[in-house]
Amino acid sequence: MTDDVSPADTVSEANGQASLKVMVIDDSKTIRRTAETLLRKHGCEVETADDGFEALSKVAEFKPDIIFVDIMMPRLDGYQTCALIKQNSAFRKTPVIMLSSKDSIFDKARGRIVGSEEYLTKPFTRDDLIEAIKRFT
Repeated sequence: MTDDVSPADTVSEANGQASLKVMVIDDSKTIRRTAETLLRKHGCEVETADDGFEALSKVAEFKPDIIFVDIMMPRLDGYQTCALIKQNSAFRKTPVIMLSSKDSIFDKARGRIVGSEEYLTKPFTRDDLIEAIKRFT
């Protein structure tokens, strides 16, 4: 990159995946590491959080272009986390993709109600993550 590119320009270049900022929120260290590795190999900048409380402060700092959030987490679950993110006007339009091992219509509907754009079932593949990113950024 050249010196005349500001950090704000880099963040806003979401059309080129190299500058895409992705947050992964999951209480499973294995899931966080797997997603982080897959996304970094695709050229994304990745920030992780292990629960909703940690995620809320990191979202404000990191300003992700897209967020993947697990549903089943202690303290603040994925639905609550998504709802709080979407209530903040600065992140209302940030795509949130729910991650879960549960695949019921009820779970998917509840995700939509709190503002998520999509619902991926675990175990997810690299292609699942990349397709969601392409669809929503």
